[in-house]
Amino acid sequence: MMIMMRPAVAAAAALALTLSLPAAAHAAGPAAPAAAAVPQVLPIGVAVSALPLATEDRTGYQRSSFRHWNTGANPSDGCNTRMEVLIAEAVQAPEVGPGCTLTGGLWWSYYDEREVTPAGALDIDHMVPLAEAWDSGASAWTAARREAYANDLGQEASLVAVTARSNRQKADQDPAEWLPPSADALCRYGAEWTATKLRWGLAVDEPERDRLLDIAAGCGDTDVEFTPAP
Repeated sequence: MMIMMRPAVAAAAALALTLSLPAAAHAAGPAAPAAAAVPQVLPIGVAVSALPLATEDRTGYQRSSFRHWNTGANPSDGCNTRMEVLIAEAVQAPEVGPGCTLTGGLWWSYYDEREVTPAGALDIDHMVPLAEAWDSGASAWTAARREAYANDLGQEASLVAVTARSNRQKADQDPAEWLPPSADALCRYGAEWTATKLRWGLAVDEPERDRLLDIAAGCGDTDVEFTPAP
């Protein structure tokens, strides 16, 4: 189902994109220091409509183009990105031992509404899979930016601990192809997918956009929160 944007909504979407873009540099003189990105909150319908539309192309994709898991936010703690996500998302904190071994702990996989323990039973899902990111604009990035994307701890929605089963069912599919089995997860999932694409300036194709608009139509009180990536 396609949703036509009212003029006010279109204007809000345009304003949101304008706010997310860096200010133009002066024609002369030294460049000013870049301002810190400002967190943004948009109604889900406006946020989806703000996503750029493009045809996807997977030519040249290799998973190894996105280096992960790296040493995480604190290289001195012995915990890589995967472990830092597990520690952050635990609903009952695990004991963290030498070498960042995790003992005990409890997690909630919102895709399929399951409690999960131990940590080894979980996958860390890239909300927008690496192959989908490649299709949507990351093929033009530097290796360093792709690594930053694959290890993004700067926005909670980017990486999520879920059951291995649900993560592997999702694989590299977008919302036009796969959605979480839990109906209660739909609004959150649509918002977090949209937030991740807005954060990284990634595009959507037509079936993906249409499915996100369908989700937005049933999730009118849901906001999309994102901060443009550095």
